[in-house]
Amino acid sequence: MKVSVDQQRCIGCGVCSQVCPEVFRVDEAAGVAVVMSPDSDDPCAKEAESSCPVSCIRVE
Repeated sequence: MKVSVDQQRCIGCGVCSQVCPEVFRVDEAAGVAVVMSPDSDDPCAKEAESSCPVSCIRVE
C-alpha cells in the first residue's frame, strides 16, 4: 500500500501515531504528521486513515 499525509491539511493531533506508530509519527517542531513507512502493508494504516479528524491521510 502507498501511505501519504497531506501536510497542508494536517492539524498534528497525533491520532495516526497513536493508532499506528509503526507508520506515523508527529513532527513536534512542524506540528504535522510524518509517514515513516510510505510503502507499509500494516493494516493499522487503514485504521489511521479512517480515524483522522481532517481526512488528510491516504492509503491506496
